Amino acid sequence: MISILAQERLLGFALGTVSMGGFVLHQRRAIYRSLADADAAAAESPFSYQPSEIGSRKSSTDLAHVWNKTVDETLGRLVVYLSSRGW
Repeated sequence: MISILAQERLLGFALGTVSMGGFVLHQRRAIYRSLADADAAAAESPFSYQPSEIGSRKSSTDLAHVWNKTVDETLGRLVVYLSSRGW
């Protein structure tokens, strides 16, 4: 019979694997749904796509702004918490 410690580690590994598998599956489904919705929206209005917008400076600054805003909203509480703890 294996020890209690080995059983706990095996159980933790199994639960972690199952939970991460479920999380990854959920994220992949959400990504595929969003891509399908974007394709459907593009099919409805074919003139909304402008290839020149992809390489433009304005779109990259907009993308950077959206990225920074998202990171701030996502990690803002963590930064405040760690700052209050002296990190």
